[in-house]
Amino acid sequence: MARHAIRTGNAQCGDAPVIDNLLDSVSTPAAFVAGTIVSAAVMTDVQPMVKWTAAVIAGGGIAGLTQGVTAVLRAHSTVLTGGLGNSVIATAELGGALLISFLALAAPAAAIALVIFLWLSIRLFHRLFRGSRSTETPTTRGD
Repeated sequence: MARHAIRTGNAQCGDAPVIDNLLDSVSTPAAFVAGTIVSAAVMTDVQPMVKWTAAVIAGGGIAGLTQGVTAVLRAHSTVLTGGLGNSVIATAELGGALLISFLALAAPAAAIALVIFLWLSIRLFHRLFRGSRSTETPTTRGD
């Protein structure tokens, strides 16, 4: 979000493309390191060799790849629009990050709601089924 504020704040000064590309050149290696550290932090009962190997590949690799693709997209935007499109790209990136964060928080809540709904439905059907069995009268054979 700070990058978004810096980009949009400096867009009026006319030097946003320079600052944008400088921030991208610094943030790409930082994303790799941060992804590795965060990924390693959530792996607990794992051997250190496996933990750090997975952290570098999964956490650092994905974070570095995502940031690298974003940096290339912004570089192309700078070339094609003269830096005017960078604030649009930064805003879209911010919106995507907010959406993914919301979905990460909403998914467990939706799963819990679904389990509660299914549990209540099963109880309701069980009561209805048991209620219809108790109201039936035994049939007698009329020979």
